[in-house]
Amino acid sequence: MATLFVSDVHLSADRPEQVHRFLEFLATTARRAEALYLLGDLFDLWLGDDDLGPPNGEAVAALAALGRAGVELFALHGNHDFLLGRKFARDTGCRILPDPARVEIYGEGVLLSHGDGFCTRDQSYQRWRAFTRNPLAQTLFRALPLPLRRAQAARIRARTLALTPRKSPEVMDVDPGTVASAARAHGVSRVVHGHTHRPGVYPLEVEGMRTERIVLGDWYEGDSVLVWDRTGPRLSRLAEVDGQLAQPSPPGVRHPPWNITVAGRSSETRMRVRPALATCSR
Repeated sequence: MATLFVSDVHLSADRPEQVHRFLEFLATTARRAEALYLLGDLFDLWLGDDDLGPPNGEAVAALAALGRAGVELFALHGNHDFLLGRKFARDTGCRILPDPARVEIYGEGVLLSHGDGFCTRDQSYQRWRAFTRNPLAQTLFRALPLPLRRAQAARIRARTLALTPRKSPEVMDVDPGTVASAARAHGVSRVVHGHTHRPGVYPLEVEGMRTERIVLGDWYEGDSVLVWDRTGPRLSRLAEVDGQLAQPSPPGVRHPPWNITVAGRSSETRMRVRPALATCSR
């Protein structure tokens, strides 16, 4: 059996083929996994748990069906869907993790993140990120009628698209030192994230020890999937995944509870995951 990771699917009604490809993945390939981690930006736009117009509602239903089939589901917020909340968690069965989250995968400690929090060279984006994660700001925004939220989001997106070309690729990428500090603080040798749309396995030096930063790609044209089994992780394309998955577990066999470390606490502090509330724009 294996655990699967995807990031930056960016589901949107403007890209129906991409939506179909991901829903097909949930209905077929993902059902052969033990667990599926969604590392942020599953949706191109999620303006609250009442934002269920196409394709959001279809994705919620497909995730719920995957959970009922016995696959454990976990999600992180991205910079496009940071308003995923309790109702989304309840309706899908996804457990929303903090960012970053330390998990143990087949006995190995791994740090998971969407990745935008590592883009510390983009200081203006980090200020915006802190504002959008503020619980009071989120509560006030959710209280607006959905059409007003959509209009506000359109204005913000237009401004972001205008600003992004002015930023260098280096500023828009993660800062290696920030990633290394996070790996050191959580006591891990591998960090997995998305956000930058630059898939690959990048070496990372932490206190003289060679470690890895695994970056998932987006699903705009590609379909990046990280397959992790007891032999280790493999960054793959969707077409390659079926051949890498073993036979599914017998009926009734469930994935064991995962332990996570909440960001900002000691790496020795663990808690069981449960549904919760939980520019470098991509």
